Amino acid sequence: MATLAELTAQHTSLTQPSVDHLLRLTVSWSLLSDLSFSDMLLMTKVDLLTNLGEDNFVVLGQMRPNNRSTLMNEDLVGTLLRCDAWPLVRQAFDGGARVVGEAMIENVEDRVPVWCIPVRFEGVIVAVLVRLQGPLRGPASLYEQAYLSVFERLCDMVADATFPYREDDVAGPGMPRVGDGIILMDGEGLVEFATPNATNALHRLGIYAPAEGRSLDDLGLRARVIDRTLEFGIPAMDEIDQGHDVAIVFHCVPLLEKGEVTGLITLVRDVSDLRKLNRVLLNKEAAVREVHHRVKNNLQTISSLLRLQARRSDIAETRTALLEAERRIRSIAVVHEVLSREPGEEVVFDEIVRSLVLLVEDTVLALHPVEIVVNGELGVLSTDLATPLAVALAELLTNAVEHAFTEFGGVNNDQVGIVTLNLFQEDGNAIAEIRDNGRGLGEDFSLDVPTSLGLSIVRDLIRAQLHGTIEMKSVSATEGGGTYVRVEVPTTARL
Repeated sequence: MATLAELTAQHTSLTQPSVDHLLRLTVSWSLLSDLSFSDMLLMTKVDLLTNLGEDNFVVLGQMRPNNRSTLMNEDLVGTLLRCDAWPLVRQAFDGGARVVGEAMIENVEDRVPVWCIPVRFEGVIVAVLVRLQGPLRGPASLYEQAYLSVFERLCDMVADATFPYREDDVAGPGMPRVGDGIILMDGEGLVEFATPNATNALHRLGIYAPAEGRSLDDLGLRARVIDRTLEFGIPAMDEIDQGHDVAIVFHCVPLLEKGEVTGLITLVRDVSDLRKLNRVLLNKEAAVREVHHRVKNNLQTISSLLRLQARRSDIAETRTALLEAERRIRSIAVVHEVLSREPGEEVVFDEIVRSLVLLVEDTVLALHPVEIVVNGELGVLSTDLATPLAVALAELLTNAVEHAFTEFGGVNNDQVGIVTLNLFQEDGNAIAEIRDNGRGLGEDFSLDVPTSLGLSIVRDLIRAQLHGTIEMKSVSATEGGGTYVRVEVPTTARL
């Protein structure tokens, strides 16, 4: 589905500031839809040149009420509508004033009450807000009458370009809606009425006295967000807590007339349960971080023990095997180090790569100077993939640094050995390519019959555990020589 910005660029010549104003309106207009118990459409004229000379409107946005069934099951965003089929919209465009009437809507038997409100920006009508009112269920209650009265005041603000607010950076999904609770105040901050849900929220905050005709300060509730909105005439939001168990969000929306604040709508929402869930989640995250931290510490302890044991050994083969095991354990510890900072089911693998490179450079002694160069990145990977892949890459880098640049490798003593690690994702696979400029592989080399424990570990990790592929071959002298390794593993589980 095309966005509002894409539709205006395709069908109109509206300026970017005008488009931004319409975007702000579609972010905030759930309030209008709920207050009027109505569907909303946002239409603008299509430029004749972009529409081959036909006189059409394009629907830029659509909003359904949260407290009443919708009239329009289909999504009309992006639809071109003939202007002669919507004469009330054309009147609002041409006359610049609100137009009220009736219209026939597809799939609706009776004629539907329609309001067409011109949307101004910098003195120019850039769109029309269309209210499509569904059938009322019996006589309107006092609250419904109050809602419709506030809606009408907001419509005047839309026509005057004072709604939506330029400063409103809190509106959007997840904010309190009309059904959560409303407190309507006058220009002095005195409560005119409060819905039952809003009254319940005040009770949660310890306010039981009748609110009508009094300010929240008089009732013993200090709500600075209301004072800020009344003073500056801009929307604001705050959360008021009562101990650790109660949290109420206050979203204050000023009602303006000729630039003066004449009233205030405060939408309230009880988010106590959400805050409790957040605290539980934070506690779990802290516990997971602590687990990873302890695992890392334990692995480092084992690594230190292996290193001490290697130093005590008089047999070269035993010492080498212990040091290799110690390095592999440290590779796993690197992953848990990253997870201890940002727990979850996924991890930023590039942080692990940086630590692995430092690990290889610190633990491997080569006969020639060696530089490891990393290009690209793999981004975020699941922890099930990150740990074995980190061990495999550490093993391959270590193998390249240790064995590619021996005294038989054809690399001059004053030449620096280069090991390049290229990382990228392609077609749902994580790909790592390792290339060195060393002596290459022997003629009888086969990865299926590896000559070292390290390569056996890598092969089994990639093929058996990660269900990937690994390719390892020598590079011809005409192409620079050395060894090329390509590892490719799926980033999602394969059934």
